[in-house]
Amino acid sequence: MKKLFLPLISFFFGNLLLFAQNNNQEVLSNLENKTSFYSTIAMEIWEYAEMGFLEENSAGLLQKTLKDEGFTIKSGVAGIPTAFVAEYGSGSPVIAILGEYDALPGLSQMAVPEKTTAGKAAGHGCGHHLFGTASTAAAIATKNWMKSKNIKGTIRFYGCPAEEGGSGKVYMVREGLFNDVDVALHWHPGATNGADVGASLANKSAKFRFYGISAHAAAAPDKGRSALDGVEAMNVMVNMMREHIPEKARIHYVITDGGKAPNVVPDYAEVYYYARHNYRDVVMDIFDRIVDAAEGAAKGTGTTMEFEVLGGVHELLPNQVLQEQMYQNLVRVGGYNYTDDEKVFADKIALTLGLESANLNTISTIQPYQAEGKAFGSTDVGDVSFAVPTVGMRAATWVPGTPAHSWQAVAAGGTSIGEKGMMIAAKTLALTAVDLFQNEDLLMQAKAEFLERRGDNFIYTPLLGDRPPALDYRK
Repeated sequence: MKKLFLPLISFFFGNLLLFAQNNNQEVLSNLENKTSFYSTIAMEIWEYAEMGFLEENSAGLLQKTLKDEGFTIKSGVAGIPTAFVAEYGSGSPVIAILGEYDALPGLSQMAVPEKTTAGKAAGHGCGHHLFGTASTAAAIATKNWMKSKNIKGTIRFYGCPAEEGGSGKVYMVREGLFNDVDVALHWHPGATNGADVGASLANKSAKFRFYGISAHAAAAPDKGRSALDGVEAMNVMVNMMREHIPEKARIHYVITDGGKAPNVVPDYAEVYYYARHNYRDVVMDIFDRIVDAAEGAAKGTGTTMEFEVLGGVHELLPNQVLQEQMYQNLVRVGGYNYTDDEKVFADKIALTLGLESANLNTISTIQPYQAEGKAFGSTDVGDVSFAVPTVGMRAATWVPGTPAHSWQAVAAGGTSIGEKGMMIAAKTLALTAVDLFQNEDLLMQAKAEFLERRGDNFIYTPLLGDRPPALDYRK
């Protein structure tokens, strides 16, 4: 009996492995054959360099690409003209892939290894032109596989605008657009390849506007009340507050309007603040104290103050079950190598970063898996992760050592270096989506972990409240 049973087991698992390998190869080949097609799309969005909630051309291009592939499109969702949902298939499971496409102000840069402006208002210093395109590619490759295998379920692409401070996904979560989703996949450009457990900081932001009384600064200063004094007094108090907040908290600000002429007492001034921490409850407390400082500053300078909350995001809720699966797929896909021309470009970029040369090991390899992530930045993916089990990764789209939000990131993102990393992400996302469509146990385990981490009594409360989308925050 054993002699008969063991060969049957071997035959079954051997065929199962062969089936999975064939699926993987079909998906990977589909993406490999369309690399130049997706690279063209990414570079068009790189050229558009549109800021948050203003990404009309970028969103339109991705919508057309998905529509041409048989996806149905719902545009202008959640009250945002540049937000959309593209869907193929029907029924469960519903697997979502997130895509972003907004650029950053003040980071115009050509695709060269020297700081050279392209003469635009913005640049893709966080690689969202690659993010949106790779996610689109993964959704289409998954759709093609579903169609060829007659797979039941729904693949859904979420076009997510204004991640950079606009909290676009928060409005989409608040609108209930993720209520029927089983798992959400995402990725982010970076300087290494990795898929360890992610982490991010909760964040709340606002513009504080002070109103005073204009007067001649020399002839009649006693008649004036300086709105800029209000801003500066607020900043002094907040900076003193830094000594008395949790160590891992972060507060940043910029004065966006401080008056127009030194000899005119400014009757209007504005300062833009961020507050961050690993946990949203701490962020909310810090933000309330910032508001107190603003109110005190206004009273002390004889001005009035109002503030507008522009953004607010949750921290990222990890999912170990999903993360391990995505890591396995990233290892399967592997890294890539630079051409000779890319090496020359990378070494020139490295010199501008204070490095002797670029460490290319991080490009060709996958970073070791880490079961606990460290939080440095913020993302509105955090709110999605509290609505549905969510998993992400990063791909090497920049020269090693490059920080995000830098001209070096914009430059590399406009070259074949960015394109190669983008396709690593597209392949990993697509393979993970295929796994989720085929493995019901994986879905159940991910959901069980999600519910345990989120807690039984969780009630979603967006940090930005019930305000409508801040569509003009970049104008």
